[in-house]
Amino acid sequence: MKIDVLTLFPKMFTALDESLLGKAQQKGILKIDVCDFRKYSTDKHHHVDDTPYGGGAGMLLAPPPIYRAMDQINQEDPNFKRVILLDPAGQKFNQKVAQDLAQEQHLVFICGHYEGFDARIEKLATDRLSIGDFVITGGEMASMLMIDALARFIPGVLGNETSAYSDSFSAGLLEYPQYTRPAEYRGLKVPDVLLSGNHQKIAQWRRQEALKKTYLQRPDLLQKAPLTEADRQYLAQLLTEQN
Repeated sequence: MKIDVLTLFPKMFTALDESLLGKAQQKGILKIDVCDFRKYSTDKHHHVDDTPYGGGAGMLLAPPPIYRAMDQINQEDPNFKRVILLDPAGQKFNQKVAQDLAQEQHLVFICGHYEGFDARIEKLATDRLSIGDFVITGGEMASMLMIDALARFIPGVLGNETSAYSDSFSAGLLEYPQYTRPAEYRGLKVPDVLLSGNHQKIAQWRRQEALKKTYLQRPDLLQKAPLTEADRQYLAQLLTEQN
């Protein structure tokens, strides 16, 4: 997958050269190009923003530098690409969106800054995405978060390709608790069922623990999660025990 990022702060993205994303780039599975769109400004002071028409606080990113940066990207690759505008008013980013974006061959992230975008910049985007109902200084950290999340679904990025699909939210539930050696540490023991070698009972325990964790921490997720009759009976039992 090819990912282009348009930003005024390219040094922030050196973090993407570390850990699994760094290894994925070294293997050629993922290619991330970060472009400082300030270089596409024709102003002698390289301004990329201006005051809003009609008055108002703050400065807006102006269309020309970002449009020219997109022209260059389209010239290098004229094929369709998903263009994501980082926008607090956009669709909420989640695991399903990450999985959907991971199917694409080419993504472009446009990171805003200052007070916002000139509305004409929105015409470049196929998607407007937000990481939550709050405002941060710019779109850089939000785009890095999204890139990290979606990259987990690209074949070859994770050592075990099934890991991304068993993560919290992928199956509509929070992930079950996990343990490793030692079997006991400072009086805290690994549940006996995980040491039993009985894969059927382990699978049942994991499912029930995922249901329990979701019920206690994020009950809102249960409204949309695909539940079996056995799941519903277990949740009813939890409710009875709680009452």
